[in-house]
Amino acid sequence: MSTLSNLKWRYATKRMNGQKVPAEKLENILEAIQLAPTSIGMQPFTVLVIEDADVKAKIAPAIYNQPQITEGSHVLVFAAWKEYSQENVDKYINHIATLRGIPVESLEGMQNMVSGSIAGKTPEQLLAWNMKQAYIALGTGLVAAAEEQVDATPMEGFDPEALDAALGLAEKGLHSTVIMALGYRDAEKDYLSGAAKVRRSKEELFIRL
Repeated sequence: MSTLSNLKWRYATKRMNGQKVPAEKLENILEAIQLAPTSIGMQPFTVLVIEDADVKAKIAPAIYNQPQITEGSHVLVFAAWKEYSQENVDKYINHIATLRGIPVESLEGMQNMVSGSIAGKTPEQLLAWNMKQAYIALGTGLVAAAEEQVDATPMEGFDPEALDAALGLAEKGLHSTVIMALGYRDAEKDYLSGAAKVRRSKEELFIRL
């Protein structure tokens, strides 16, 4: 199937059948998320990959007990960094130098640019910026899941503070941003299975200049 065919196949699955996503497919989806572009390339978020049934049951109330959490194979919680530190910047710059085999001193201009971008934002602006980067990764993961013929449901309907508490995210400097449930659709229970995909027309959506 082509990418477009796969995107037409996917939908925000409401009910899943409990079937496990094979390890290879899961790793392909996670690698796609890892490869997603982010502003300055910093990837200012962490993705929690939750498979354990007890952990899923623990977090379910914070996600309003939506069935995808316990019926699905895995739950991915995209958690944005709550703040940056100079240590984050230095680690990133050193990582670039190591991977590309160049002197870290040659990246001084980039290091100053990154540090300046962070210094010019309030904590609230930084968190909002980081959350936007997590959404880019979410979108990439949704496309990758479709390519693997794995159902994926993006979820914003949850209590971030309650989820942060359940997973101990505050202590890690993280804030839950968006969720993606992975699994396989239960066509008999899901009223949206087989329903026509509803999107605005290209004429309405795009302005061509």
